[in-house]
Amino acid sequence: MKTLLIVPSFAALCFLATAAHAGELTVTITDIRAAQGSLMLSLVDSDAAWNSQAKPVAARKVAAEKGEMQFKFSDLPAGVYAVQVMHDENDNSKLDTNFLGIPSEGYGFSNNPNVMRRATFDEARFELKSDAAITIRLR
Repeated sequence: MKTLLIVPSFAALCFLATAAHAGELTVTITDIRAAQGSLMLSLVDSDAAWNSQAKPVAARKVAAEKGEMQFKFSDLPAGVYAVQVMHDENDNSKLDTNFLGIPSEGYGFSNNPNVMRRATFDEARFELKSDAAITIRLR
């Protein structure tokens, strides 16, 4: 009799684990100006992580290729996320700016918000319920 009670409970747990799993996020980065330096991506799930006060869900740093590149983040639970990307053309691990403070290297955010400053988490956030694809255009 105990075995029969365990089997349905185990099945219910498996269902709940599957329901919370969203799948894969494909991120396409466009308008990469040059095949030099690195692209740095950060996938976050909170305002704190967006502002470097908590760890990102995932981060990638890869050699840049001119034009367009694609990245995949797998095994993500359903939830709210945002992506920020920087093209660190000289590999100094920071977004360089000109004398007016305007970025001289490429950068972008999920949702491609039309702002003349760093986007907020709320402006870049999106809900992931299943496999999804987004495109980020570098500025």
